[in-house]
Amino acid sequence: MTFYSFARSVVAGVFKPLYRIEVSGLEHFPKDGGVLLCTNHIHNFDPLVVGITAPRPVHFMAKEELFKVPVLGNIVRKCNAFPVKRGKGDRESLRAGLKVLKDGNVFGLFPEGTRSKTGEIGKGLSGAGFFALRTEADVVPCAIIGPYKSLKTLKVVYGKPIAMEEIRAAKASAEQVTELIMSEIDKLIKEHR
Repeated sequence: MTFYSFARSVVAGVFKPLYRIEVSGLEHFPKDGGVLLCTNHIHNFDPLVVGITAPRPVHFMAKEELFKVPVLGNIVRKCNAFPVKRGKGDRESLRAGLKVLKDGNVFGLFPEGTRSKTGEIGKGLSGAGFFALRTEADVVPCAIIGPYKSLKTLKVVYGKPIAMEEIRAAKASAEQVTELIMSEIDKLIKEHR
């Protein structure tokens, strides 16, 4: 058993009963190949919830400060995370994200870049569009529908992959693609709220 699998089972053992996590749409999730998994961001626990509900291991960017904390930094790294310098174009983290996708793995991204204070979906940053346009990865929207309150239902909904062939062929901008991704996440939230 890998450290990722062990950590996933420990977190799932606590979170699934505590937050009564209800998962739907797993049938849409590609079984192989690169997947850009784009999710709204409502809580610090979102990466953990995506990690325990996605059917495949997920790689995330995490703020570089976490990697400098003794013990925690090692745990975060072993859970498939890699560092990003926030607030500036971090070419190294962009390359790392592209490699995750080109190697046929799942890259989890929160396009809003930060948590929503209201729980409402915010504007996405162009990073999601950047990764979607520069790889052949499937782009899967995902909605986390709260609240994070003990013994209340927390829904995680995986949508159908977004048809990207025509969008890539039309030379859409990263901003346009991010807007499309955010609108698909918003639809999932509205349909399942």
